[in-house]
Amino acid sequence: MSAPEPSIRYKRSRFTTRLPSDRLYTASHFWLAREDGERWRVGFTKFAVRMLGEIVEYGFEVKPEDPVVVGQIIGWLEGFKASSDLYCVVAGRFQAPNPELKNKADLVHADPYEGGWLYHAFGQPDGAAMDVNGYTAVLDRAIDKIQGEEHHE
Repeated sequence: MSAPEPSIRYKRSRFTTRLPSDRLYTASHFWLAREDGERWRVGFTKFAVRMLGEIVEYGFEVKPEDPVVVGQIIGWLEGFKASSDLYCVVAGRFQAPNPELKNKADLVHADPYEGGWLYHAFGQPDGAAMDVNGYTAVLDRAIDKIQGEEHHE
């Protein structure tokens, strides 16, 4: 059995999670894990899936080996709470969606950092991607904004 990956505990307001510290994160709440060389596994953070709710349907608009750029819409997700476009966070080539999601889309919500990853891509990650400490600052701002909006309703 392999050792669990290092992570940090994050808590703010009513939101708590463990964030793997060996990944890159984007301000749009994606994570990127380097798999081999320039091959990346990409998924949504727990914060993102909490905002979406359980995933009920999804689709990709790109095929394996299609060229992709950072910010390109490559698919879509429908959750119980919201719908979202899926953006690419790697410049290079799309590799493949997570085959496990075909029969178990709820893995995105149930296991966002492991079994619920979204897709593989080959290339360079978003230049604005940050380490786990940078991402916790993004989470702080997002949660503070949500709380501010709740207090004004």
